[in-house]
Amino acid sequence: MIRIFALILKRDLAVLLLGRGQGSALLPILFFLAVAMLFPFAVGPEPRVLARAGGGVIWIAALLAAVLPLDRLIEPDLTLGAFDQWRLRGIAEEGIVALRMLAHWLAFAPPLMLAALPASALLGLPDHALARIELSLLAGTPGLAALGVTIAAVTAGLRGGAALAGLLTIPLAVPLLIFGAGSLAAGGDSGLALAAAASLMLIALGPFAGGAAIRAARG
Repeated sequence: MIRIFALILKRDLAVLLLGRGQGSALLPILFFLAVAMLFPFAVGPEPRVLARAGGGVIWIAALLAAVLPLDRLIEPDLTLGAFDQWRLRGIAEEGIVALRMLAHWLAFAPPLMLAALPASALLGLPDHALARIELSLLAGTPGLAALGVTIAAVTAGLRGGAALAGLLTIPLAVPLLIFGAGSLAAGGDSGLALAAAASLMLIALGPFAGGAAIRAARG
């Protein structure tokens, strides 16, 4: 069973990273950097303004970048009947959703954390702020991945499900955004802890909610 899970995870990562030859792995990173590059043009080059808003901008860019691959998380496998095949092998939908959450996080979060280095330079953030941003992304992005996969499962099979998934994910991710961006403020340890706690809750609940949604869509 462990070998089967490893093969499924490998296959999920290949789909998310390679996008069947469409260069999908680069799209969230390019989008993330584009937001960081354009923000100074919108608000001006004042260093204090950029330093105060830079952490929030990076988190908004991370949230929007995490939304980009939602249409490839659940819907294609549901359409192709892959969940039926996995069920015949004795693999529950909850297990597949948990693996998909891990694959989604691996596909977008570590590259975004690397992209935060040039993004922080574009926004003129000091080194200590960059360290807090990296910690907040490490704490909060697992929650973004879990929420994205869960919403993708809920909207799978619906007409316009991809657009609906994005519309649902963004407002539901606001607490993670607030906690993650708030970790950069003075005494931001509580924001960091809350972001980690929210991520843990979403990771714990996501497989069960996503599995139930997939069974309903198949049903």
